[in-house]
Amino acid sequence: MSHRGPLTAVITTVLGATLGGLLLWRAYRTQRKRLPSVQKVADPVEAPPPVDKDFTTVKYQHAPPPPLPPPPHVVENEVKAAASQTAQAPPSVQLPSTERLLEVQPVMVSSEEEWQQLWPSLQKELSVFPVLGLDCEWVSVKGRASVVSLLQMASYSGLCVLVRLLPFRSGQESFPHSLIEVLRNPHILKVGVGCYEDGKRLTRDYGLTLGCTVDLRYLALRQRHVTVNNGLSLKSLAADLLNISLDKSLELRCSDWEADQLTLEQMTYAARDAQVSIALFFYLLGLGSETRPVFPSEATYSDLAARCQGLVDVPFRGRAGGDGDDKDGERRRRTARKQPAFESPESGDQQVPDPRKNNKRKPLGVGYSARKSPLYDNCFLHAPDGQPLCTCDKKKAKWYLDKGIGELESEDPFIVRLLFEPSGRPDSQQDYYLTAKENLCVVCGKADSYIRKNIVPHEYRRHFPTEMKDHNSHDILLLCTSCHAVSNVHDGFLKQQLADEFAAPQGCEEGVRLLEDSDRRRVRSAARALLTAGDGLPEQRREELQAFIKSFLSVNEEEELTEEALQRAASLETRILNEAYIPHGLKVVRAHAQLGLRGLMDLERRWRQHFLTAMQPRHLPPLWSVDHNHSKFLRKYGEDLPIQLN
Repeated sequence: MSHRGPLTAVITTVLGATLGGLLLWRAYRTQRKRLPSVQKVADPVEAPPPVDKDFTTVKYQHAPPPPLPPPPHVVENEVKAAASQTAQAPPSVQLPSTERLLEVQPVMVSSEEEWQQLWPSLQKELSVFPVLGLDCEWVSVKGRASVVSLLQMASYSGLCVLVRLLPFRSGQESFPHSLIEVLRNPHILKVGVGCYEDGKRLTRDYGLTLGCTVDLRYLALRQRHVTVNNGLSLKSLAADLLNISLDKSLELRCSDWEADQLTLEQMTYAARDAQVSIALFFYLLGLGSETRPVFPSEATYSDLAARCQGLVDVPFRGRAGGDGDDKDGERRRRTARKQPAFESPESGDQQVPDPRKNNKRKPLGVGYSARKSPLYDNCFLHAPDGQPLCTCDKKKAKWYLDKGIGELESEDPFIVRLLFEPSGRPDSQQDYYLTAKENLCVVCGKADSYIRKNIVPHEYRRHFPTEMKDHNSHDILLLCTSCHAVSNVHDGFLKQQLADEFAAPQGCEEGVRLLEDSDRRRVRSAARALLTAGDGLPEQRREELQAFIKSFLSVNEEEELTEEALQRAASLETRILNEAYIPHGLKVVRAHAQLGLRGLMDLERRWRQHFLTAMQPRHLPPLWSVDHNHSKFLRKYGEDLPIQLN
């Protein structure tokens, strides 16, 4: 029995270890079953290898037994930690490609019951991305637009709801409360081309409020990395940015949107406008077809709204003939099928384009007059001792030569040395006015056409004190025609902010400064009626008109109105000067001038920083700065400089 002792001990030890491991593994499995939520999200823990039933004593003579599983409490803690870490990572969603988005078939809704069936699906989509691509369709007869016939709304996945509005207007159905809430919800973005104007139509025709709109044209203008050369209509943006061709044929545009049954072509056409709108929205925000984490709806809205800051519920104001010929012009051409091809001039853009005219859409920036010659000649003026003073154009440099008060030092570069002591010298050789400047667009680098851009608009700069108006070429930069048009759009945002902050409304200067006098207008109309109709007027009416004119001209009732008096009254100026009128620019400058020199410098700095932020120029001249000359002003004039506005 003694020779069996060691073998028996080995076998007993191995069996005991194996049995203990199996018991611990069973306890671990039991513990995992008690954590069903963890089991779904945590990676499964690898099980120990199965025990070989045919083991022999030789198998473990030179190799140690496999390690024991960790104790149950250790396993439980590790699993809980893994589950907690996984639970903190939000789920993700894959944004569909534009092609897949356009493949989604639209759903027609004509009643409250149909809307209620669809609403849960749309509500689920909005919980992921609270944004809708929106568009409207209507018909026009002889240039007169009917009420909106169709409302299109597309979610991020391409789910498009076509809501026929006429049944609700006629009283057959009532608008579902959830539809009303979606349209006016301030935390659901509605994006499209002209969606703000669509909202006005919906309010006028049905009393529906459309809030939180973002016009895609503003986003396209704001994104400097995108190319929009063919205009800003939905069709042009889709072609330029998404390489998608939208069917805008006359047959579809002018189809009957009030028909009892819409054709498949009509439904596809209408749905694509909304689907392309939301695809453009994600493209312009730089999202594209990518996987993004899903956050609560409020957090997602905050992220999207932050990217559209300053553009929510802002009507689009495009340059006539340039970038504004989009939805308003394109939609106004949607006329009824029975309408003649050419009706009357009053119909305007709603009619079929006249083939005798060139109807090709103009590129962005067309309508601006580009410079014919370079702005910067980069000629240099030197002091009598040779110190560089500034750069100037060749015409000015030659003026000193022609007057005999300068000598030509060099032809290339063109340097003129003055023969008199200048009134001032630069503080250092690191001065903006001593640097050579390139004749190209400071934003995109285009060099074949450019316009001068006043960084601080003239309507403000004109009222600055003389000390801040001299030598202000620092704030005149070169922009190409396209960048100039975009910059003007961004300037409109800041002007409106200043108008709101300082109660300085904008508007046509002539229209605000001159008021229409109703009495003078009536007198002029009366005189013209007497001169043209004369005895053809009824006696009583003629006497009324004459009495009114006599009263205005302070003529005695017994006296007759002479031909000269009637002619004078017929040519009467009906507009009078508005004594209380203060131009927008002057009112803003006055408000800043109340803070002295620093206040005006703040206004100047604000416009310079606005240009940098909005346009992100990549080719600014060296030493261009938002604080240009400010320290010099304070050093030269002091903070207590009496401000005299022009």
